[in-house]
This record gives sequence, structure tokens and C-alpha cells, in this order.
Amino acid sequence: MAAQQETRQQEPGQETGQQEIPQQGTPLCLTPIGRVVRDAGTTGVRIDPPYRAGLRELGGFSHVLVLWWAGRYDDEDHRRTVVVPLPYAEDREAGVFACRSPARPNPVMTTVCAVESVDEETGVVRLGALDAFDDTPVVDLKPYYGVTDRVRSPRIPDYLVGWPEWFPEEGIGLMPDES
Repeated sequence: MAAQQETRQQEPGQETGQQEIPQQGTPLCLTPIGRVVRDAGTTGVRIDPPYRAGLRELGGFSHVLVLWWAGRYDDEDHRRTVVVPLPYAEDREAGVFACRSPARPNPVMTTVCAVESVDEETGVVRLGALDAFDDTPVVDLKPYYGVTDRVRSPRIPDYLVGWPEWFPEEGIGLMPDES
């Protein structure tokens, strides 16, 4: 995850870093459906009681998209960030809509995770690796549909050419220096 990224503060109107962003439209209100749970070497999501019926049939899927809120980046400075340095591309910056940085106007993140088990009664969904911290708010779960969520030949920028075609089935989780 990009938790180690630094954002550069810039004067309003400059092309990089943080911008003065006027309020556009009506603010949205998201309610977490649960939280990330990390215990005894396992990772999962605990869904709050009112939403547990929504887990019905999720256990039939091998993978799920977890949409989570990067709360550590939910502050005025990070929400004004529109350009960040890329930790995986030396001396390169990108707009936040062209990377996965949690420093962005709306810190909604998404991770594809292997589903290990689903307990509808307790609301616990055990997952493969998830790159979100313990107690992170979860905004939504969506089943992974290979027919709609897969792109046969995606185009990527040159600086990503050396990356693997995909991550391991179990995911990548948090980096060793993140806690």
C-alpha cells in the first residue's frame, strides 16, 4: 500500500501536489458496513449486524472486492492532494486518478481478496491478504465476477511494464513496515 508516500504541498493553482478544491455539488454520506479485523495471523472483515443478511451466497465466490476507507488519510491536506510521487517509479509523479495512493479527494480504496470463509451469523468474512489496517472502515463488499471484472489485455504506462501480470491469489497484504 502507499502508506509511505509523501505528498508535496504546493500553492493553490499549481499543477502538482495539493490544490484548493472548491466544494462541488452535494457532499455524499457513506456509512461503514463493517470493519477490518486482524487477529492471530488472519485477516477478515466483520460486518455489522444490520448488514449481515447481505452476506448470503457470498461464500460461493472465490474472491471479493473490498471497498474500504483510508481513514489515516482522511484530513484536509490529504483530501486536497491531486498529484503524488510514485514510490515504484523513481522521479515520477502521477495524478491520484492514475494511481492507487490513499492520499486523494475521497480516500476510498479497493482490494481484490480471496474469500476463505463466510460466517453469516457472526458477520465474519475471512480473507486472504488485505492491504488495510485493523479496524479500517469497510464501505462495501462486491463479489468478483470474472466476466466483468477482468480485462484481457489491459494497457499500462511504460513505468509499470516490469510488474507481474497479477498478484498472488492470496493477495499482498500490508507491507512489512506498515502497522
